[in-house]
Amino acid sequence: MDPLYKQLVRRLSILLMSLMASILLIAFFLFNYENFGASQEKFEEAPLESWNPVKLILENDKANEQVKQGFYLVNESSKFMGPLATDTKARFSGNNLSCTNCHLNGGTLSGSASWIGVTKRFPQFRGRENKIGTIEERINGCMERSMNGQKLPEKGPQMTAIVAYMKWINTALPKLNKKEIKGYPPIKIPETAVDLNQGKMVYEKECALCHGEKGEGIPYAENRRGYQYPPLWGEDSYNDGAGMHRVLTAAAFIKSNMPYLQADWENPKLTDEEAYHVAGYINSFQRPQKQNKSLDFPDRKRKPVSTPYGPWADNFSAEQHKFGPFPPIIDFYQATFGLTKTK
Repeated sequence: MDPLYKQLVRRLSILLMSLMASILLIAFFLFNYENFGASQEKFEEAPLESWNPVKLILENDKANEQVKQGFYLVNESSKFMGPLATDTKARFSGNNLSCTNCHLNGGTLSGSASWIGVTKRFPQFRGRENKIGTIEERINGCMERSMNGQKLPEKGPQMTAIVAYMKWINTALPKLNKKEIKGYPPIKIPETAVDLNQGKMVYEKECALCHGEKGEGIPYAENRRGYQYPPLWGEDSYNDGAGMHRVLTAAAFIKSNMPYLQADWENPKLTDEEAYHVAGYINSFQRPQKQNKSLDFPDRKRKPVSTPYGPWADNFSAEQHKFGPFPPIIDFYQATFGLTKTK
């Protein structure tokens, strides 16, 4: 065979082999890329774990007895540390609310002041006390205000169990939310004052079914469990020193969480204005009085603009601090003190 012909055949063979190798390599890449994309899509669209306290906590071998006790304390607070407790020495809560009436889904729900990650944020500066505070002090703030009761002993069994539960849900639970949000997602603050008539209409349409026409709430049918849907005003509700007594705080909570099981921070049902007016309506009624509120916020400039009790570092009226309009107060603190207020 002619040497030139042999050389040509050899070169063609090498070229064909290279071409086949390239085709196989491309095919391999495309196959694996498609599978990678499919696995990524499957991972991202995997359903979140639903909130089931029996499965996640009470029947979970990884949750020790202290964690389970902490869950009982926050989920059935009145029964285990409130007016319904059989041991009178264990009665620290002053009303029949439960902590989880506000910190929904056992304190795991984003947009309702979730406790996931909360212990990592303490010690933390708190304007209300004007000092660095511990998680135990923060819990006792709720005990004295939202629960209208008295402080838990910081080294006592109730406090240690609650803190243990808060730490545990941060590390041991599966993913329950698409995004973790501390506190409440903010609302766009209306330029007007609260309209109590509008608030009443929203309340009657969206809230009264669960919380009662007179804000009295609905207790559990089972004796000694407290409220399934908490009272929003009256003697068995949070007191006037609680954060929820501030219209802007209550409005942000309502917008992201209410009506319950119909709305969340991703898909709210109420508009900012509706949440704002109904928050003002709810907080227009009588409730327990917190003692020594004037000692709150020693640095008055740090007091939230919708705090309805004085003293303040401004000359706006008590009526305006309670019901707005709030933008003029916010503008005052920005212009006078260089402080940007959001609530």
